[in-house]
Amino acid sequence: MFIFLIILAVIIIALVVTNIRIVPQANAYVIERLGAYMGTWEVGLHIKIPLIDKIAKKVSLKEHVIDFPPQPVITKDNVTMRIDTVVFYQITDPKLYCYGVQNPIMAIENLTATTLRNIIGDMELDETLTSREVINTRMRASLDEATDPWGIKVNRVELKNIIPPAAIQDAMEKQMKAERERREAILKAEGEKRSTILVAEGKKQSAILDAEAEKQAAILHAEAQKERMIKEAEGQAQAVLKVQQATAEGLRMIKDAGADESVLTLKSLEALTKVADGKATKIIIPSEIQGIAGLATSLKEIMTDKPAEQK
Repeated sequence: MFIFLIILAVIIIALVVTNIRIVPQANAYVIERLGAYMGTWEVGLHIKIPLIDKIAKKVSLKEHVIDFPPQPVITKDNVTMRIDTVVFYQITDPKLYCYGVQNPIMAIENLTATTLRNIIGDMELDETLTSREVINTRMRASLDEATDPWGIKVNRVELKNIIPPAAIQDAMEKQMKAERERREAILKAEGEKRSTILVAEGKKQSAILDAEAEKQAAILHAEAQKERMIKEAEGQAQAVLKVQQATAEGLRMIKDAGADESVLTLKSLEALTKVADGKATKIIIPSEIQGIAGLATSLKEIMTDKPAEQK
């Protein structure tokens, strides 16, 4: 009996241990009891009843990424192209995800293809190539609404590649090449224009600077001439002033010595004699000096006659 109890206890412990389940982070387990949905296990420790409870599906609550292969689509102007899409989705309700649709991934793929065809069918080729953001937004809104009953939330939809036909690709490459050459020509012309303008501006500035330099040189030269003339005039004025001062001083000294008009006249005669000095052929003598000269000659003759009579 004791052994039987031990064996029974071991079996119970083994059953309990083997039916303990730990749900990791960002996961959820859908549990069925006797084939019917019983509940959803979230993160933590759980015990499953043996032979009655069953884990129907383990669901990851992380964001999933699905890269779908290129799908053929036709634009409004009847151009067939291939577009591949990338869908980012997340499971928000494990029960709906488990029981809502048979194959959720295939359902999303088909829904993506049909939605893409509907959107591209309303656009022309040029609009399709330049409206990625518009297409992404419209597809995300449409897919999110359609997958809501499946417990799936579509976070983003991205167009990975848009592949037009080979002929259109060649035409686009030629157009882009022509556009690049046109822009290159425009940039080159703009560069030459700017270069010509800069050269002209440089010459203009150089001419202005040369003119300014010549102007400054002329001004400085005129200032120097002006200063030289002023200095010469001041020197001449100083010389005249010195002469006038010397003359005035001489006259003052003669006056102080008591010289009369006769003495002054004789001094003038002596000055004229020095002026002549044998170099002048003609001398104009003032009348006053002539009278004094005659008086001097008469005195000389009288003085000469007196010695003769005495002899």
